[in-house]
Amino acid sequence: MKTILITGGAGFIGSHVIRRFVNKYPDYKIVNLDVLTYAGNLENLKDIDYMPNYEFVRGDINDAPFINSLFAKYQFDGVLHLAAESHVDRSISDPMSFIMTNIVGTVNLLNGARENWKNNPDGKRFYHISTDEVYGSLGETGFFLETTSYDPQSPYSASKASSDHLVRAYHNTYKLPVVISNCSNNYGPNQFPEKLIPLAIHNISNNKPIPIYGKGENIRDWLYVEDHASAIDLVFHEGKNGETYNIGGHNEWTNIALIRQLCKTMDIKLGRDTGTAEKLITYVKDRAGHDLRYAIDSTKIQRELGWKPSLQFEEGIEKTVDWYLANSNWLENVVSGAYEKYYEKQYLSR
Repeated sequence: MKTILITGGAGFIGSHVIRRFVNKYPDYKIVNLDVLTYAGNLENLKDIDYMPNYEFVRGDINDAPFINSLFAKYQFDGVLHLAAESHVDRSISDPMSFIMTNIVGTVNLLNGARENWKNNPDGKRFYHISTDEVYGSLGETGFFLETTSYDPQSPYSASKASSDHLVRAYHNTYKLPVVISNCSNNYGPNQFPEKLIPLAIHNISNNKPIPIYGKGENIRDWLYVEDHASAIDLVFHEGKNGETYNIGGHNEWTNIALIRQLCKTMDIKLGRDTGTAEKLITYVKDRAGHDLRYAIDSTKIQRELGWKPSLQFEEGIEKTVDWYLANSNWLENVVSGAYEKYYEKQYLSR
């Protein structure tokens, strides 16, 4: 039985990865490490909470002695590192927390793996999940390749770029078996409603304004979260040590076109007149250092590992809207902060 550490497993992407690994690999012991900040929600995993091959550990990757003790206790065979501060706006107002979690926390995990695996690195793997934002901003043409030079523009992307470089440095210097992937914008069920799509769904449902930065001309490539989880699965098991894989959805949308598509879908789902939701669009002052366009070239992972996204955006956004409307209690618990009581109820009362 392999024992796999997944950090940030109570978060949006992490919870989908945890669920996939717990269900697909019953011979793996999956340890979910999460500090449960505002974006960590154990309700995301209540359907697999009592699976025999799943264990939740609450802890902070910034605590180096704790991380070292965790490696000593569980003797991990692999690490999937998803824990990160990830919201650009928060990084602008509080860059230090991003420096600590995304850089120092990553180094603590690298040190734990290096120390634990130094005498037997065979079959081990440290997988660092990153973002396309490390590459900076594109013009109207072109795509990010794995060889694209880094040009981060926000404290968030700079902290992720730093962690990427450190992971590669540990591979080159200490021969730590690592892989890295850089993904485009994720969307889907369980996403914290500070992000554009769940925020818009919540606001449309409650007839509140939908804030759009600038003129809504910024372009993003959108990836359905379960497609990302399947790519992570492939990279972890079949990727080549020392390599980087870009993961994109081949779904480029301007923010305003995306929101208009979402508005149409929401009007249909809510039985409202066409155009009702679109009247809620409100343009606000643009974000500082707002990158114009991100676009991923996923040729490498498609060619080498056979991965490709399963959904186009129109289908994915309909599935996403259906989930949020069917799970309105989840969304309201997150917005109200009530979800934070789940850990106390489920774990401290046992």
